[in-house]
Amino acid sequence: MVMGAIQSNVAAGLPTALYSGVQPNPVWSNVAEGIKAYRDGGHDGVIAFGGGSSLDVGKSIAFMLAQTRPIWDFEDIGDYWMRATTEGIAPIVAVPTTAGTGSEVGRGAVITNEETHTKKIIFHPQFMPKVAILDPALTVGMSFAMTAGTGMDALSHCLEAYCAPGHHPMADGIAIEGVRLVKEWLPKALEDGANLEARAHMLAAAAMGATAFQKGLGAVHALSHPVGAIYNTHHGLTNGVILPYVLNYNRSEIETKIVRLASYIGLPHPSFSEFLGWIIVLQAITKTPHTLRELGVEEHRLEEMALMAEIDPPAAGNPVPVKVKELLSIYRHAYSGALQ
Repeated sequence: MVMGAIQSNVAAGLPTALYSGVQPNPVWSNVAEGIKAYRDGGHDGVIAFGGGSSLDVGKSIAFMLAQTRPIWDFEDIGDYWMRATTEGIAPIVAVPTTAGTGSEVGRGAVITNEETHTKKIIFHPQFMPKVAILDPALTVGMSFAMTAGTGMDALSHCLEAYCAPGHHPMADGIAIEGVRLVKEWLPKALEDGANLEARAHMLAAAAMGATAFQKGLGAVHALSHPVGAIYNTHHGLTNGVILPYVLNYNRSEIETKIVRLASYIGLPHPSFSEFLGWIIVLQAITKTPHTLRELGVEEHRLEEMALMAEIDPPAAGNPVPVKVKELLSIYRHAYSGALQ
């Protein structure tokens, strides 16, 4: 796919080179190497092609070309984004080949700080690609596991955005339709990876999740980020493991919303319990582990990760306030599988 795109560009008189040094849960050195490749080649724009990690690195390369400060100075905290120099940020074209992060329509990127082993959400409005090309044919090659993990990522984005406090009816509407698309089409994409209709709807759900979460995220992401940073787990898969435990923790504040959502997506007896039950069924369909222990997380690191999760920006958007004590409790439930 990538080589075909390069050949098409060259044939059209657009000299194009490839940088592919991107790892899952990308780190700063991936971005730095990409910046060097960009400058060495004398390029004038970035085509970010691939999954969420590749898109985040491509966007970060384009953004950091113009900066003199470290990338961590633009973490998604307050008005840190206003520190950025905007002149010289390269234009971005995003071409997703997975259907999960929605990074192709997002104003941020998640990069791991290799020194502190923490994931950081880097934000600026000009992270938003100028053009996003969503072609379901490019996602047909995803494995069952990748389809499942990215699908759970799209779901967690839509669901956390919908549950986030605050008034944003447009984000809520986009989010609930994204959840419905996941419910209807993720099992079909898993059953038949060549189903272009299912692939197209999942691409839409992913983009909708990233559009909706401008409203906010919550403890699912705050708890998932430390796990991914330390254990290099797939982000969407990790979200899928943690999701039911955070839903249960937030029940007092989100039950009415979840009942409405359960009705919208067509559950026969709309209730919080039925919705939570559907999430558990979806875990089974996607072969998502039910516990953090199954991901290889070590119990003795839960307290360390809870401290990391408390300062992760999405924690502030959780419907029920969370500090270290509450986050550690959710981790322990997710570790043992005690959904109560």
